[in-house]
Amino acid sequence: MILNTLLSIAVLNMFSPFSLADLGINSLQTITLTINLQDVACLIGLVFIHELIHLVFIPDFLISDKTFLGITYFGGFVYSEEAVSKSRYILITLAPFVLLSIILPGILGALGLLNPLAKVLILLNAMSSGVDMLTLVLVLIQVPADVYFTSNGIRTYWKKTDKSISGSN
Repeated sequence: MILNTLLSIAVLNMFSPFSLADLGINSLQTITLTINLQDVACLIGLVFIHELIHLVFIPDFLISDKTFLGITYFGGFVYSEEAVSKSRYILITLAPFVLLSIILPGILGALGLLNPLAKVLILLNAMSSGVDMLTLVLVLIQVPADVYFTSNGIRTYWKKTDKSISGSN
């Protein structure tokens, strides 16, 4: 989470200096935090967009009877029982962080549209992508290359592909 945040801060700083004032910290003695309904709506929208990005990278998500998008008190989730390759699983895992916390700040910065709320939302996405990055590290370290993933409930399993079945030699 810390590395994600530092990387996003580096991207933000390329276009617009990031300061603690963007977070409502004006001095070490004064912290002002103003949250209005628009900010809450933007945060909920961010969670939805983050999870929607995961969703659109799942193969055939529009026609799948095994793929779902939801939200709980603890955050959003995408759930799919579809079998996906390791490379696709990695893409699904990385996509929200890369798109919302690396590419989006570059685009907004180039257009001069980085305001404090956008910066905070970008950093919140980077921080919340920490779980995705932990998943990525575990997959890269523990899972062989030629596998596919599938989920059953809250558990995700991988299985080595059978080259004689897949037609690859």
